[in-house]
Amino acid sequence: MHRITIAALQQMKREVRKIVGVVVYDYQMAQIVDRAGVDIVSVGDSVGVNIWGHSSESDVTLEQMLLVCRAVRRGVTRALVSCDLPGSGDPVAAARVLAGDGGADMVKLEAAPETIRKIVESNIPVWAQLRGQGAGGRGQEGAEREVADLVREAKALEVAGASLLDFRHSGPDAGPAVARAVSIPVLGGLGGGPWLDGRVRAVVNAIGYTASALEDGADRYANTARVAFDAITAYADDVRGGRQIRGK
Repeated sequence: MHRITIAALQQMKREVRKIVGVVVYDYQMAQIVDRAGVDIVSVGDSVGVNIWGHSSESDVTLEQMLLVCRAVRRGVTRALVSCDLPGSGDPVAAARVLAGDGGADMVKLEAAPETIRKIVESNIPVWAQLRGQGAGGRGQEGAEREVADLVREAKALEVAGASLLDFRHSGPDAGPAVARAVSIPVLGGLGGGPWLDGRVRAVVNAIGYTASALEDGADRYANTARVAFDAITAYADDVRGGRQIRGK
């Protein structure tokens, strides 16, 4: 089984083959998504909210990101592993920790081209996040100006050495324009679209692994929370009913 490399991802863009990315936080799920054949496994800073119950992604620490990055790295043998940098502290030093101690193949962050360049000069590949939103300006003139600004930002990040771009809320106008303007892959999340070079989705949301999935009724690929709730309820009934419990 060949490991996915940055060069392979860039070749996929040239061949117009979509790149599949997922956000994962643990060893078991890392193994599952890797066996399913995804191309990128991203350790997102959303782990702070979804796993540790922080009120904001900005509350996650380098120590927490390192802990999760190591676990995911152990579970992945084929896909490329990316790890988000925490929002505070020295980004270059943090990148060295996550790549060196955490085993990340690349790091992802939102930063100016100068910061991206410094990390790349440390021999650490970067997945750079566009700071613009791409939702569309007011009126035709405003929308065109916004698209032009996003294209300039994307080109500047590519020149700084970014290997991939993350365009979370690209929209059908800015998304295709940015993807065409750079030679590196441009991926987006739920706010992206099929006009990008690929998509990235948090597994906890895609398969309904959060407690909120019990009630929210969102369109998902599965509802793991409901399956787990029903299974644990059945387990509790067996225990209280004096029956043998299942499993090995």
